[in-house]
Amino acid sequence: MRILLSIPLLLIVFHSFGQQTPQYSQYLQNQYMVNPGATGVYDFMAITLGGRMQWIGIEGAPKTSYIYFAAPSNKWRRSSMKRTFGKVKRNNVKVKHPTMRINKLTHAFGGQLLGDQYGPFREFKFMASYAIHIPLSREYALSFGTSVGLANRSFTSSNAQVLSVLTNTGVFDQTYDQQAGSQGAQNTLQVDAGIYFHGKLGFFGVTANQLTTDLVKFGNRDFNFNPRTHLHITGGYHFNLQKQHMRISPSFLVKYINPAPVSWELSCQFEFNDRYWLATSYRHKDAVVLGTGLYATNSFKIGYSFDFSTTTLYKYNAGGHEIALTFMLGRKSSFSPKY
Repeated sequence: MRILLSIPLLLIVFHSFGQQTPQYSQYLQNQYMVNPGATGVYDFMAITLGGRMQWIGIEGAPKTSYIYFAAPSNKWRRSSMKRTFGKVKRNNVKVKHPTMRINKLTHAFGGQLLGDQYGPFREFKFMASYAIHIPLSREYALSFGTSVGLANRSFTSSNAQVLSVLTNTGVFDQTYDQQAGSQGAQNTLQVDAGIYFHGKLGFFGVTANQLTTDLVKFGNRDFNFNPRTHLHITGGYHFNLQKQHMRISPSFLVKYINPAPVSWELSCQFEFNDRYWLATSYRHKDAVVLGTGLYATNSFKIGYSFDFSTTTLYKYNAGGHEIALTFMLGRKSSFSPKY
């Protein structure tokens, strides 16, 4: 049953031009995961390692592993990385730890490594990012960012099954035979771009992924993976309840890829004492997400989320899991990161 179920599932996902880029349940904790304009938005070097398993129990369901790292330019200097909090020494003189003020023009750099597998399809991605943060006031800034890299895609025929093979009917399946006969991986240039407005009370961002589609490709040129441009729009507002030592952050995420219909997600995160958080999301016609996390130390935080399917697929899967570990090198003590 699980093998048979994977057949229509793969047809829906990959032959109707559905979501081709990984989706994340914890992007609120690291906007750089969905927008290169948010590269280095924090006042420290952020290194996030994570993994996601979707639709557990369904054969060939998506699995994603990733590492994201980014920092403002001053945090790439060796002298500012000697300690993860407090003060550092430069020329034997104690000075304040370098900070990124929102009213100062800042350059930022980052990178990402990503591995994504869904059914017989496999993708590895290597990207480098740059963003410039332009101050609009003492509390708000507008940033422009881009990511450029290489996407390596391949098709593993041994992980694919079609009904004609399972039933031994001998029916010719042109799509399967064409893909199964293709050997080797295809490499394509990938360019992403994003605009990110952020500040004391909220954020708003627009991102375009896979802008160059397969315009520049090498390796197995005959295979048609047909990468499409994705558009993401995010936004959120922060309600700071100082007496309750709490912050409430409702947000939204809208995704579009032609010719698929627009999809959207509504979220709300509750942060307590600048240390713990709880979050919930509703992904339209897909899932309800519950998440939690904490700052274990001043330079390390951990987050976990669980997806409950709301479609008929809930009968066949045990939900989805995502875990993210973030190291915050150079983070000042008593500093609460802004989104």
